[in-house]
Amino acid sequence: MSATDVPDDGQDVLLEITDLQKYFPVTRGIVFKRTIAQVKAVDGVSLSVRKGETLGLVGESGCGKTTIGRCILKLERPTAGHIRYYGEDVHGLDAQSTKKFRRKVQAVFQDPYSSLNPRMKVGDIITEPLTIHGVQSDPVAMDTRLQELLDICGLPKMMADRYPHEMSGGQRQRVGIARALALNPEFIVCDEAVSALDVSIQAQVINLLEDLRKEFNLTYLFIGHDLSVVRHLCHRVVVMYLGKIVEVADTDELFDNPKHPYTRALLESVPVPDPTLEKQRAHYTLPGEVPSPIDPPAGCVFHPRCSLAVASCNQERPSLEELGRGHWAACPVVASQSQ
Repeated sequence: MSATDVPDDGQDVLLEITDLQKYFPVTRGIVFKRTIAQVKAVDGVSLSVRKGETLGLVGESGCGKTTIGRCILKLERPTAGHIRYYGEDVHGLDAQSTKKFRRKVQAVFQDPYSSLNPRMKVGDIITEPLTIHGVQSDPVAMDTRLQELLDICGLPKMMADRYPHEMSGGQRQRVGIARALALNPEFIVCDEAVSALDVSIQAQVINLLEDLRKEFNLTYLFIGHDLSVVRHLCHRVVVMYLGKIVEVADTDELFDNPKHPYTRALLESVPVPDPTLEKQRAHYTLPGEVPSPIDPPAGCVFHPRCSLAVASCNQERPSLEELGRGHWAACPVVASQSQ
């Protein structure tokens, strides 16, 4: 998939994040708790999501991907910064506006079992959003909508009377997708939506998500770590490291011409399906470990592990610079080489 697959109106910004920070306090004490440090899960992130596209958000575990998703969904309140949906700051909305926002922005979570209520039947799980938001109260119309959602997501009608534990992982994730679609949303946060599934089932769910995007003009923020899935599904990719964005580009451009040294290392870690080629190709392993988000390095957070690092990298925090059309990287060394 290339960026040209985005619909004509896909250049309109649907969601914009500006200088987002989310710090989690580290406390000490049982009765009189005091903050002794802060985990800088997200530290100054800015990005935009265009209407009709799938934006991939990738990086190692703990880099802040899921925290961004939770802030968008208003499950976490940012420490600083703004998240604007159609220009409105979502964390400044009143109760009534928040309810409208939640109808337009839904989520598909990583674990399709723990995200479903084990005491509820599938039919009740899928139609619960309709009841909560007062969209539908007529039992006949509710059942018609349920059958429609089951059919859209490739589930047989009899599944409506089953409990989550009676279904496979792929079927449960389809239930989660059907629930997300119940309110006709515009924007869906997919948080590692296929990582808990078998590879063969992953392909089915990925194809379903893409078909739904085209059919209902959906917009996705796809949070993941499987780069092969991201390349197949996403139009653009944002690469994160230790709470910061290090590179942004169209998917094909990023995979064919990575600029930031961390992105290169990330792509080189992807195994090649052919065992002979995998054995012959050069492997590069990043030295050291990911620093603690409680005390990240000064300057560029990647410099302790970077082969291109120079003296200024441990002093100055790099900003994203456009190295080509739509291709941004936060590395002054690479930027100087590209000039």
